[in-house]
Amino acid sequence: MGEEIQTREVSSRRALAMAYSPVQMEHVAIEPATLEDLPQLTELLFDLFTLEGDFKPDRTKHTRGLRLILEQPSRGRIFVLRQDGRILAMTNLLFTISTAEGGFVLLLEDLVVHRDYRHRGFGGKLLEYCIQFAREKNFLRITLLTDRANEAAQKFFRSHAFLDSKMIPLRMFLQARIVPDAQS
Repeated sequence: MGEEIQTREVSSRRALAMAYSPVQMEHVAIEPATLEDLPQLTELLFDLFTLEGDFKPDRTKHTRGLRLILEQPSRGRIFVLRQDGRILAMTNLLFTISTAEGGFVLLLEDLVVHRDYRHRGFGGKLLEYCIQFAREKNFLRITLLTDRANEAAQKFFRSHAFLDSKMIPLRMFLQARIVPDAQS
């Protein structure tokens, strides 16, 4: 009974938020990002990295990283979900090769929806577009990382057919920096 009431409350809040939103799903476009999009993309990443435990928001670094992808399409693609010139969501796909798979694979990074437009299906729509892009270009796998503590993100990706891996991520920073606490 309590779950049913809670579910109805969440559904009601979502319906209310959508009713007052000027954004309709059918009025959005997904397309490759351009250099002119850098300011909006940088702000989306800044917001994302305020939520992640392993990274510190840094607009200069975000802009530099985005520019490295946008200026060299052979490195990857940045896709945006846009309405009337405003970017509501973005993701980037980095191209690499897997010797295990024997071909090209993708690393999906930074799928983020603007905080004012979350829980409306935009992230799922953008992710499905990326999956279709990968299939059409004959990539063999998409790999991504999520925060261990972000169960909502893990559930989201699993609902789109992503599977848990037996692999664990390890990293080494090659320039002096404060390493995050491994316990957090």
